[in-house]
Amino acid sequence: MSAKPGARSQKSVSSKTLSPKTLAPKTLAKTLAPKPVAPKARLPKGPVWQWSAVDTAAAITSGMVSAVEVTEAHIAHMHAVNPKLNAVVVDLSDEALRAARAADKLRKGADRGALHGVPITIKENVDYAGRPNPNGVPALMSVVAPSDSPVVRNLRQAGAIVLGLTNTPEFSFRGFTDNPLHGLTLNPWRPDITCGGSSGGAGSAVAAGIGTIAHGNDIGGSLRWPAHCNGVTTVKPTQGRIPAFNESATAERPMLAHLMSAQGPLARSVADVRLALGVMSQRDPRDPWWVPAPLEGPKPKGPIKVALAKMPADINVHPSVTVALRQAADHLERGGYRVTEVEVPDINGVWQTWCDIITNETMALQEAKMLPVTSEDFHKAWGGIKAKANPLDMVGWMNATAARSSHIRAWQMFFEDYPVVLAPTSVQPTPGPRADTESPERTREIFWNDLRFISAINVLGLPGAVVPVALHDGKPVGVQLIAGRYREDLALDAAATIEKRTGMLVRELWSRAD
Repeated sequence: MSAKPGARSQKSVSSKTLSPKTLAPKTLAKTLAPKPVAPKARLPKGPVWQWSAVDTAAAITSGMVSAVEVTEAHIAHMHAVNPKLNAVVVDLSDEALRAARAADKLRKGADRGALHGVPITIKENVDYAGRPNPNGVPALMSVVAPSDSPVVRNLRQAGAIVLGLTNTPEFSFRGFTDNPLHGLTLNPWRPDITCGGSSGGAGSAVAAGIGTIAHGNDIGGSLRWPAHCNGVTTVKPTQGRIPAFNESATAERPMLAHLMSAQGPLARSVADVRLALGVMSQRDPRDPWWVPAPLEGPKPKGPIKVALAKMPADINVHPSVTVALRQAADHLERGGYRVTEVEVPDINGVWQTWCDIITNETMALQEAKMLPVTSEDFHKAWGGIKAKANPLDMVGWMNATAARSSHIRAWQMFFEDYPVVLAPTSVQPTPGPRADTESPERTREIFWNDLRFISAINVLGLPGAVVPVALHDGKPVGVQLIAGRYREDLALDAAATIEKRTGMLVRELWSRAD
């Protein structure tokens, strides 16, 4: 599966992108001759692997196509494109086909979930029953999950078919997806730019058409950064929206790390992200921080005011990012929003609080165990993050956690006037696949300058959606829509308004392979 020695291998079905022209005759016949349907029913356009999750679920449920036919098409495409990307590092094709056959045996009218027969991927840092949860670390390959994590359980109970597990950096602690266990994951747009991290395998896979939805998680941008890099859509939900727990873990996560982390979906369209969010958000009693908040809140009166975030004076913003933000603002205006460029509450102070809290928690409770089992690249990247953090004693720690509450309050009050904030993901073009290992200075530059607006949001626990807007020099450029606590609906509504005018960016990627 990876081109690197020692990585898991898989059979390559084809070196070409899967389409009706390249399918084997038997599979082609199945794909083009689905079960009889009503005269007005139509299969979605394009190859099966290009269908949205929404359309795939509808086609299977209506009987236009079987779960097995859909799964076979996705597996063939995965085997064709994944060897070049190394996005999926655990191939679950056989298990997926068994699940698809079981899905097709459900009698008509039986209780079928919202993702009945829909192929997806899972990030290899959450528990998947019976499988190792190494989190990119060779020394953790003996850690076998005794049960599914809540997000996996919710997806499978909704009928999703898991094609495989996606790559992540060591301990999911870098924004670049590379590790000694599985190797480097590439970006399907260009091999010389990163696919992001830590959900880089997830972002690369879903952009390339491997699964309709990719699971990921985010403690400092790990959903939104890969979405930006790979030209796909995501939402980092409010903390507590989606339950989280790994039974394989030997200790509980530090409190603030838990409060700043979120599970979530990456997909090619806002509609698919919204569908996946509803499925992932179902209750699981193992997470004491789960919140039964409604997925839809009251609509603000009149045209919704959007704050286009002014950039701090010390941020170096590339012209392409400025253009993308203005373009997104124009799309929102045309969609009925009212966009005003204003200063947002103390983004610099928020980011520093995030850096101080996560770094000191990690140093106190995890660093001693992580360093002996991780690579030199991990040490370089971790050293760069530590260099930007303030060391905290007990009083400093208490002040930092108190400051977090003040920051959240300030942003919540800001949302009273501006329910949505339009902000960048990265303010610079996407860098190379291992840019965070070049030097401590480069690592600090990436996190402090380039990604300040996404890492900062985690300490606030706010929802943030990312939607692609344009390409610059062959690199996808996305923007971030931030909303108040448990108002993912407002962020996704704004993202959908932008998407309506830009379209699905990955279609351009797929057209190159046709």
